[in-house]
Amino acid sequence: MQLTSQIKLKPTPEQAQALKDTLIAFNSACNDASQIAWDNKCFSRFRLHKIVYYHLRGVTGLGSHCVYSVIAKVSQAYAKDKKTQRSFKSLGAMPQNGNACTYQLAKSQVSIWTVTGRQHIPFVADDRNLKLLEGKRGEAGIVLKDGMWYLHVPCEVKCQPLIDPQSYLGVDLGIVNLATDSDGKVHSGKQINGLRHRHRKLRSKLQKKGTKSAKRLLKKRSKKEANFAKNENHRISKEIVATAKDTDRGIALEDLKGITHRVTVRKSQRATLTSWSFFQLKTYIEYKAELVGIPIIAVDPRNTSRTCPKCGHIDKANRPNQSTFKCVSCGFSGLADHIAAINIANVGCRAAGYQPNAVTSNS
Repeated sequence: MQLTSQIKLKPTPEQAQALKDTLIAFNSACNDASQIAWDNKCFSRFRLHKIVYYHLRGVTGLGSHCVYSVIAKVSQAYAKDKKTQRSFKSLGAMPQNGNACTYQLAKSQVSIWTVTGRQHIPFVADDRNLKLLEGKRGEAGIVLKDGMWYLHVPCEVKCQPLIDPQSYLGVDLGIVNLATDSDGKVHSGKQINGLRHRHRKLRSKLQKKGTKSAKRLLKKRSKKEANFAKNENHRISKEIVATAKDTDRGIALEDLKGITHRVTVRKSQRATLTSWSFFQLKTYIEYKAELVGIPIIAVDPRNTSRTCPKCGHIDKANRPNQSTFKCVSCGFSGLADHIAAINIANVGCRAAGYQPNAVTSNS
């Protein structure tokens, strides 16, 4: 598996200027190459190389390895859409291959090629990112974000062999409760939903105000909500994968692709639905599970919240309200999200050819 190690660069003012000049030169060359590609309707990497390589080498002063990266970036951009001419921000990320970027981990220092010559720049990173750097590394990317310099380094990580589970841990993803597993563990979304509500109100006030200080505050707070949600999703996914690993079970997840287009909600709930980061949480669960050898199975979510896991009766009336499940046939009741997670686990077990666990008492 490939994971990204993010290290924070600590350049001097002179080194920061050299990095900035390099980004500007690189992205200027990308725009130049993009114009040539658009005019000639030439978007493949091989053909574009023939047309622009010597031109870029002559007018930009970039090294050959940098020109290769320019051509690759432009070609990749047009691979997504050939109907619109692509343009690149002057301070957009710049890739650095193995020759342009070398690491001295013992000294916490990285050597980076710039238009003013090689710069030996110190960096800081936590233990996890340092450990990733010790493995096989791919082409790094120089990123300027909020006035700070980072190096994003793709690293190869060895995954453990997949276990052969005899059962599955079901996980129901939601908005009120971000995740609930079939063991009854609930990860509430109250805190993050409250934070998003407060941020939406504050954004509305600041946008109406429209002053320079309001715009500065909007920019300052723009990343706080996303960072908090990301941290919560990492924490929740880590706990779910640890539970499955400790009990030698696989993980059954709902296949929620396109859910925001399929679900109809009231106007007051639209902002909550569209800001729901279930895809990020699902992605975190999947890659963390793959690392430790836990198999993941995607199940159809239809009727998982309306089916009684004890008698199998399916009825919309089994959900009298958002949080409660009560079977109108046998009387089995419990927390609705927990019941849904049990059904997801049972569907996962059947799909894998295992007998689902029997439900004998109220949840």
